[in-house]
Amino acid sequence: MNFKSFKLAVAKQFNEMAKGTLYTTSVPKDSLWETYLKSFPEGTNPIYRERTEHDCNCCRQFIKSVGNVVSIVNNRLVSIWDIPGFGLLDKPYEVVAHYLSEIVKSYPIENIFLSKEKTAGTDKNNWLNEETGNVTTFEHFFVNIPILYVNDNPGSILSDKKASYDVFKRSLTEIPTLTTDIVLELISQNSLYRGEEHKHNLTTFKIHQEAFKKLTEYNKELYIWKCVGCGAVHESLLRIRNTSIGRLLIDITEGTPLERAVNTFELMVAPANYKRPTAIVTTSMVNAAKFAIEALGLTSALERRYATIDDITVHNILFVGGSSREILKARTIDAFENIAKPSAKNFSNVQEMFIESFIKNVLPTVKSVEILLENHHEKNLVSLIAPVDPTANQLFKWSNGFSWSYKGDVADAIKERVKQAGGSVEGDLCCRLAWFNYDDLDLRMTEADHNIIYYGQPTSFSTGGKLDVDMNAGTNGRTRTPVENIFYKSKSSMKEGIYLLQVNQFHKRENADVGFHVDIDIEGVIHHFEYTKALADRETVSVAKLKYSKVEGITIVESLLSSTTPKSKNMWNLDTNNFHKVDVMMLSPNFWDDQKGIGNKHYFFMLSGCRNDATARGFYNEFLRSDLDAYRKTLEIVGNKMKTDNSEHQLSGIGFSSTQRSTITVKVEGAISRILKIII
Repeated sequence: MNFKSFKLAVAKQFNEMAKGTLYTTSVPKDSLWETYLKSFPEGTNPIYRERTEHDCNCCRQFIKSVGNVVSIVNNRLVSIWDIPGFGLLDKPYEVVAHYLSEIVKSYPIENIFLSKEKTAGTDKNNWLNEETGNVTTFEHFFVNIPILYVNDNPGSILSDKKASYDVFKRSLTEIPTLTTDIVLELISQNSLYRGEEHKHNLTTFKIHQEAFKKLTEYNKELYIWKCVGCGAVHESLLRIRNTSIGRLLIDITEGTPLERAVNTFELMVAPANYKRPTAIVTTSMVNAAKFAIEALGLTSALERRYATIDDITVHNILFVGGSSREILKARTIDAFENIAKPSAKNFSNVQEMFIESFIKNVLPTVKSVEILLENHHEKNLVSLIAPVDPTANQLFKWSNGFSWSYKGDVADAIKERVKQAGGSVEGDLCCRLAWFNYDDLDLRMTEADHNIIYYGQPTSFSTGGKLDVDMNAGTNGRTRTPVENIFYKSKSSMKEGIYLLQVNQFHKRENADVGFHVDIDIEGVIHHFEYTKALADRETVSVAKLKYSKVEGITIVESLLSSTTPKSKNMWNLDTNNFHKVDVMMLSPNFWDDQKGIGNKHYFFMLSGCRNDATARGFYNEFLRSDLDAYRKTLEIVGNKMKTDNSEHQLSGIGFSSTQRSTITVKVEGAISRILKIII
C-alpha cells in the first residue's frame, strides 16, 4: 500500500483549506485516533514488530493536533480527510479517510484553529537494521502550518473568539428583526440620541438577521462561526448585544415599554440636559401589529366605543335605577315590579357592611342608590367599553367583548403604573407610592432592625426588601405620573418587629396637583391611603406602621388619617363631596354570564350624569386571550392608539377592585332609607 500518496493528499487538502478560515470540531482526540486505527479493513494494518504498521507516535501526534481541522465551504463542513480524487488512493486509505471525515464532522465546531507549532506531525524518519545494515524510511502525516495560524499564546485569542460566538449567537437567536426595525425607525425619525452613530451596525445586523432566520439549525451554527472566524464582521457587531444600542434592543425584545427602554439608553449615552425631539411611536410597530391582528381576524374587535345601557343584558346587572330603569323596563318583563314600596323611614346612624352582603341582602330591596363621591375617588373613575362591531371575534380571556378603563388609562390603579415602570408587583408585601407632579418624592421603609430602605440604599441584605422604582430624581426623565415601589418577595425573610413606611419630599418643584397616594399590598389585599396636602421641601410624612410576626404575619398597627376636609372639585362632570345617583351597578365583564371569573373582580357603580370628558383606552394587554401573548408588545402600541371617540352616551362612574381595600358611603331608599358604609 502506498501510504505516501495518502499523506501527501491530506497535506494538499490542508493547504487548500488554509487559504480560507480553519476551525476545529469538538471530537475527542482519543476517539479520533482510535477511529483511525480501527478503520483499516481487516488484513491491511498488520503487526510490525510490536504494534500494527500504522500505529506510530508520529501519526498519533498529527491526528491529535490537526485531525479535527475543518473549513466551511458553501455552508458545509469540509475536513482535511475529505481528499479530492477518491479512487486514486489505495482502497484501505479511502476507507480510513471516509471514517475519519465522518467522525470529525459529526461534532460541532469548537473554535477557530490556532497552533503554537509551525508544523504538525513528522515528515519521515529512518530506521537502521543493525543486523543487515539496511536503512528503512518511514513516511508519516505532516503539514507546514501557515504563519497566520501560529501563535505563541492562543488561549486568550480562542477565549475571545468563543465569547464573540456566544454573544453573536444570542443576538441572532433572541433579538427579532422587528426589534431592529423599531430602533432603525427611531433613528430615522430622530427619536434616539446620536442614533446615526449606530445606524450602520444596525443595518448590517439586520442583514445578518434576515440571512440567519432562513437557515436550518445546522447551518445556523456554521453561519455564526463563519462570521466570527472570517474577520469580515467587526467585533462591535459580533458583540452588539453588549453595547448601549444592544441594551436597547434587548429591553424592547423583553417587553420593556418603549418609552422606558429609550430612557434607559439615553441615561447611558446622553447628557443630562438632553431633550428628545419626537415621540416614540414607529410605523413599523404599528404595521407589525396590524399584520398580526388581520391574520387572527381581530381587526374589528379592536375598534372600541363607550358602552351604553342598551348593550347590557339584564342578567349581568346587579341594580338599575333612575332613567336607566325606564330604558330597561321594556326588556326585563317587569323584572323590577316586585321591589318593595319605600317608607319614609330615615336612619341617622351609619351601618358598615361588606360589599357581597350589600349585593345579596340590600340591593334587591331598594329603589335607589346614591354614592358619596369623594376626591380620592378620582383614581376610581371608570368607563365601560364595548366593541363597535357586536359580531367581532373574541379578543379577551372572557367570553364577551366588553372591557373597562380607569381614569389615566390604567387597568388597576397604582399597581399597573408600578408594573409599567418595571417594578415588581409580586410579593408578600408591596408598598407603592404614586403622585401627580414633578416633585421628587421618596418612599422609604425603616425596618425592625432600624435599617432604612431608600434611594441611597435600595436593597436590604438582611430582609431582602428592595426599592426597585425611583422616579423624578435629578433632571432626566421627569413625569407627571411617577411611582416608587418597595417590596418584600417573601415575608419569611423579614425580621419580626415594627416597620415604618414614610414619604419624604426630597425636592419640591411645584404647587399644583399636590399630595400622594400609597397602596400597601399585604399578600394580595390592598390598603389605600391618601395624603391631600402639599409637602414642604424635605418634609417627611409617616404613612403606616406595620408589624410582622411569624404567628400573625403582616398587619397594619397605625396608619395615616386625613386631618382636613378636602375642597370639592369637579370630576367627570360630577362635583365631589356630594351624593350622586347610581344608574347601574354591575360586576366587571370578566365575571358576567355566570363565569367563574378570570382575573380580578371589579364592582362598578355607573353614575347618573358621569361623563368621561376624554377618549378612553379600549383594552389592555392583561385582558387579552393567551394565544395573543406573542403579539403583546405590538398590541400594547395598538391598545394605546385604539381609543374610543368622545361620546355623551356612556356608562361611566366609579369602580373598585376586589384586591384593594376600600370603603364607600352609600344612601339607599327602599323599604327603609339609610346610609351605609360599604367595605370592599
